[in-house]
Amino acid sequence: MGIYSDIKEDFSNAYKNDPALNSKLDFLFNYPGVWAIAWYRVGSRLHNAGFKRLARMIMGLTQIFTHIDIHPAARIGQRVFIDHGTGVVIGETSIIEEDVVIYQGVTLGGVSLQQGKRHPTIRKGAVLGAGSKILGNIIIGEYAKIGANSVVVKEVPDCSTAIGIPAHVIEKGRCTDPFMHNMLPDINKEMFEYLLKRVAVLEHILVEDNKSVLEEDLELENIYESFIKAMKN
Repeated sequence: MGIYSDIKEDFSNAYKNDPALNSKLDFLFNYPGVWAIAWYRVGSRLHNAGFKRLARMIMGLTQIFTHIDIHPAARIGQRVFIDHGTGVVIGETSIIEEDVVIYQGVTLGGVSLQQGKRHPTIRKGAVLGAGSKILGNIIIGEYAKIGANSVVVKEVPDCSTAIGIPAHVIEKGRCTDPFMHNMLPDINKEMFEYLLKRVAVLEHILVEDNKSVLEEDLELENIYESFIKAMKN
């Protein structure tokens, strides 16, 4: 497809991914992610044609107006949608395949200063939750979902969900509705509930096995209190 066809498809794709889009006028003021992708198409072609400095200038100006930082050397497929977009960073060697959805604050970053592939590869249909950080030359599988504010440093299989810091896979082999973010479990809540129940069990065991010790401790406490009262009098 040509550059104009790609950009036209990017604009059309916004209607598919955002029910809040009601008119073409909205594009001018409320969809920096769409504009960032559109200007990336221009910058990427210039970069590939050898006009690297001009490409960086275009993407630098785009960053000022959209608050989205995309390196023109990154490879971004068709129908990629950046929703809201503020704070999104896409590094130089990132690869993003078709139909990926990226929310605000996402970073596709590197963990090495060496030349070569050092940024993530995002496979077709993946959804990257708001604020998530995907670091290093790792692969996020097809139709995978990354929970909001997760930090991903290891590969995520196809049709899986990863959450946490560092992120770990909590669900595999299910290509469900990509927008069901409310279905993600609360790992912290579940861990606290487990710890509270565990402490209650241990306390019960200690009480049952050490009744005589507890009675002696209580007797000592009474003697100590009587001694303190006698000293005051």
